Amino acid sequence: MGLTLLATTHRVAPGLLTWKAWETLRSADRVLVRDDHPLLPYLREAGVAAEPVTDPDPAGLVTAARAGGGVVWVADPDGDERLMREIGQSVLNDPVEIEVLHGSYDLPGARLLDLVSVMETLRRDCPWDAKQTHASLVPYLLEEAYEVADTVEDGDLGALREELGDVLMQVAFHAVVASERTDETAFTIDDVAAAIVDKLVRRHPHVFGDVTVSDADEVNANWEQIKAAERAARSGETASIFDGVPMGQPALTLAAQLQRRAERAGAPAELAERPEPAGQAGSGQHDDLGTRLFGLVREARAEGRDPEAELRAVSRVFRDRVQDWERTRRP
Repeated sequence: MGLTLLATTHRVAPGLLTWKAWETLRSADRVLVRDDHPLLPYLREAGVAAEPVTDPDPAGLVTAARAGGGVVWVADPDGDERLMREIGQSVLNDPVEIEVLHGSYDLPGARLLDLVSVMETLRRDCPWDAKQTHASLVPYLLEEAYEVADTVEDGDLGALREELGDVLMQVAFHAVVASERTDETAFTIDDVAAAIVDKLVRRHPHVFGDVTVSDADEVNANWEQIKAAERAARSGETASIFDGVPMGQPALTLAAQLQRRAERAGAPAELAERPEPAGQAGSGQHDDLGTRLFGLVREARAEGRDPEAELRAVSRVFRDRVQDWERTRRP
């Protein structure tokens, strides 16, 4: 006997409790719960004689438990921490048996529900968040993505969690903006998640289907074939291997991605030799800076190196040298 504190999570629908929780509720002499608790209607539906309480008295709960029988307090989904502390103070001099029973648990990913809720609140109540659009948010998404790259390159894995959270927030922000539209372009965060789940399942038939692969190269080949089929299905005869390549990305990564896709499609290697900017073809200006940079990208890729990462690494060395020089000049 004694006092049982039944804890639940707001990230699980009310009424979805463990079997032990339901057994405890049905066998208790008294079940007390706040009159606005989301679980109260489900307790009544299940035949549990719950007693609604407007303002719970910690000492009263302890006294009821001492009187004999079993008393269950259905804690608020937020944890009822203040009430728990006050109950602890009440039993310091006259102990009573207290058990904390978890009636429901968060599933992996459950905190994403909190993110959705917070973003909806910000969109509604914060003037700055309320006026944002997909276009105005793009710079922040790019900035956060670069901060993730910096964190990984610095080896600061402790900070990686926070930086990834900033990227995730941008995804949730775009989704809540999209959910406000009233035409066929509207979507929610669930639609975003459903689309990527479908894509991952579709592109991994060796995991979710009956395709057999021998190594990672075969996985990559299958992936490219599936992507090509998807592009053809979307664009018909006009499908191109470059469909979906963002032309607004940094020039080095753009050149590398275009070269990579062309190679995978079997495009003739000479097409990548000394391409010239529009208006210069046949002009003989083969020493054009852009042409040389494009060639350096090919050279880096041929050596299995990432041209963007290589330039960033050298830039970091330059930054460190200049900062060292700055320190020598300070008084």
